[in-house]
Amino acid sequence: MEKHILKYDKPFTFECGKTIGGLDICYHTGSQYSEDKKVIWICHALTANSNPEEWWNLLVGKDKFFDTEKYFIICVNMLGSCYGSSGPSSVDITAKDKNKSTNLYLLDFPEVSVRDIVEAHKIVKNHIGIKKIDLIIGGSIGGFQALEWSISEPDLFQYSVLIACNARVSPWGTAFNESQRMAILADNTFCEQKNIKGGEKGLEAARSTALLSYRSYEGYGITQKEENADTLFANKACSYQQYQGKKLSGRFDAYSYYYLSKSIDSHNVGRKRGGVENALSAVKAKTICIGIGSDVLFPVEEQKFLAKHIRNAEYFEITSQFGHDGFLLEWEQIQNILSKVCKF
Repeated sequence: MEKHILKYDKPFTFECGKTIGGLDICYHTGSQYSEDKKVIWICHALTANSNPEEWWNLLVGKDKFFDTEKYFIICVNMLGSCYGSSGPSSVDITAKDKNKSTNLYLLDFPEVSVRDIVEAHKIVKNHIGIKKIDLIIGGSIGGFQALEWSISEPDLFQYSVLIACNARVSPWGTAFNESQRMAILADNTFCEQKNIKGGEKGLEAARSTALLSYRSYEGYGITQKEENADTLFANKACSYQQYQGKKLSGRFDAYSYYYLSKSIDSHNVGRKRGGVENALSAVKAKTICIGIGSDVLFPVEEQKFLAKHIRNAEYFEITSQFGHDGFLLEWEQIQNILSKVCKF
């Protein structure tokens, strides 16, 4: 897929009330847009980028289910991320006025909500000239975006696919997010804001915490079981947690992670819309709600709730040994569901 950067040179006001003078919005497309092609809009999850061929490569690509030549496939990098869209790792042109030691926003960037992220998506949609989106799909916070947009512009979508997400962030989910932020804040280099590597060790600890919510007891028992029955101190899972922490800190930064975790906590489709159930009743798209049986972060009752209160919705459940991360790994099950329901 091809990378693009949209330079939006108008003031952008965030839901928190703060305004910045413009935005960079990074997005990837799989082909040239034309009105005769079906439009597939993919919303990415927390630390992914806007190229789903990299992280959903068995679903997205030439001759795949989401065929990048047959359809117009688009994915936009979330505001607050460090993969090209404006966020805390972006250059702050007012930094000199603030007498900062770095020219990056870091903790001076406005707090980002899910609705802000969707508003940036709309800017890209209008820039390209898209009038109709045939299918929008996302898992986890990607599902938040798909749902929020399906409510705010209900006539835009034919199908909306919501995987492993909910209508409002749960106290359980927020507790996981705050635990991760506490780990980041415990790293003194984060608040010092001397450079983009601030909070690196805290980020690694945060990622270790997050993995416990993304995976499952069964999955760890399969992949991280000690090979020696006489091992004195179990270590394999320890090494795995450390490896995953370092892997993330090598490609992401703590400031973007901190901001995006806060954006998750903003998720509430019912805010200023008369409550969650009233907001869900606004969705007009044929909606496919997919739960994962082993997901401890977004239990299946949350997707069943969506299916119950969205007027034209169906609930499907996939099985996985890997918990919440099943939305990335169980591509065949997802493809089978969409093949049966989506009629293009």
